[in-house]
Amino acid sequence: MPDSGALPAVVQEVPPRAPSTRRVSSLLRRILLVNLVPLALLLAALLYLDQYQIGLLQAEVSALREQASIYAGALGQSAVREDDAGKPRLVPDLARPLLRSLIEPTPNAQARVYDPEGQLIADSRVREGAGGAVVTEPLPPAVDRGEVLGTIGHIYDRVLAWLPHEGQGPVLDTGPSAAGPDWQPDIREQLKLTGTSQGREMPPYIRRTQDDRLLVTVSEPVARNRQTVGIVLLTREAREVDDSLLAVRLSILALFALALGLTVMLSWYLSLTIARPILRLARVAEQMREGRGRAGTVPAILLQRQDEVGELADALAASARALWDRMDAIERFAADVAHEIKNPLTSIRSAIETLRRIDDPAKQRHLLGIIGADVARLDRLISDISDASRIDAELSRAATAPVDLVPMLATLAEIHEATRDASAPRIEVAPPEGRCVVQGVEDRVVQVLRNLIGNAVSFSPPRGRIILAARESGPVVEITVDDEGPGIPEARLENIFDRFYSERPQGEQFGHHSGLGLSISRQIVQALGGRISAENRRDGDGRVTGARFVVRLPRAA
Repeated sequence: MPDSGALPAVVQEVPPRAPSTRRVSSLLRRILLVNLVPLALLLAALLYLDQYQIGLLQAEVSALREQASIYAGALGQSAVREDDAGKPRLVPDLARPLLRSLIEPTPNAQARVYDPEGQLIADSRVREGAGGAVVTEPLPPAVDRGEVLGTIGHIYDRVLAWLPHEGQGPVLDTGPSAAGPDWQPDIREQLKLTGTSQGREMPPYIRRTQDDRLLVTVSEPVARNRQTVGIVLLTREAREVDDSLLAVRLSILALFALALGLTVMLSWYLSLTIARPILRLARVAEQMREGRGRAGTVPAILLQRQDEVGELADALAASARALWDRMDAIERFAADVAHEIKNPLTSIRSAIETLRRIDDPAKQRHLLGIIGADVARLDRLISDISDASRIDAELSRAATAPVDLVPMLATLAEIHEATRDASAPRIEVAPPEGRCVVQGVEDRVVQVLRNLIGNAVSFSPPRGRIILAARESGPVVEITVDDEGPGIPEARLENIFDRFYSERPQGEQFGHHSGLGLSISRQIVQALGGRISAENRRDGDGRVTGARFVVRLPRAA
């Protein structure tokens, strides 16, 4: 009967969860949705407002420039006279009433006329009062939009000033030094600009004043007979632009509030579906670490989820089962080791006590022989236990590699044939079927084969035959070790792989085997992703003709 026992795989195999086939993980979609949607909405709104404000200001500048061009044309035709030298000049007495009549339909605008020397000739806001007094009428007061809306508009202007601008749009001056309605350009520089061959337009000046007025100023030359006689400076408060921007800003604020609400709700949703379940799993792991909750600690509702959290819960539950199985196996192993070590120790103690009470030299030698045999048995037992204890750790660190079984089987057979006695069984290697290369650790595969060969030698009759064979079988390679011994009782085909199980052939001295050989073999094979089993060989009449051990290991790619 085969030497028993493998240190059985202490970790129970758990069927792996099928990997997710989703191209984009649901968790990633949720995170991207929460992080990108509000940001994208806000960014789009800011960029839209930037272009919208530029468009409004361009329209305001175009309308104001057209109006200033009309004023300049009217002044050039009606308020210009030739002096004694025949040079056309603006006449202040004619320009003032004409300018006031032109600006009258536009109450929120101010027009000024300057001569080529930069001297002010006419101002639409300056009138002669009673008794010849000069009265200056200010622009209408700024519209009070409230402190909150005013602050928002100011911040918006600052933010838009930092954003990149495409194209050549009007520049809005929002600095603290922005000039008020009394600003005037360098008239001589303006005249030089209009007098060049290119005839470029003088750029507008747009600014936001300290009292929150949006002022636009354009200048147009006053010409007569293609000679520039002055400049019209037209300033208007762009209240329509502010009103339109305010409406858009309020829409953006409403949109932002909606995006913020969506973000809060989505965050709460993620908290309910991801964060809290992960915290529950963390508490479960903590309970496992502290030794509480041996079974059923992962909530069933988390195990039923079909997403990453469900996969994590399954992995944690499988890890917990494997951990408890390992702890149970360690406890059983410790108990078995204590029992197996206690037997020879009890025998040694009994022999020593008896040895002290007898004087017969023959009996003393017999007792000393028992003590020596028990000590040898303890040595073999401790060595096998140490080897069994190291296998898991060593295999977890070792990298698997392709192992060719054909030369390995031939070498093992040659070693046996070179060292066997004349009456010992012979080993034959059957011709391999296929490539017979497995994925494993060479030293440990050799250890399994040596254990199986040693077991077969123990049960084979004198000059019997042991046949080693290997063949490919789909994704695995099957290795068989056949002997011509008495076979294995049908009820013991699985028990022979248990720890410390040993049913030795008749006549073999007790204690020569620890009962861990087959257990260690199964432990190694399962760690390499394979299987090991035992069966009886039978002839045509159904009689048992020997035992067969079958090892199946993954075929190397």
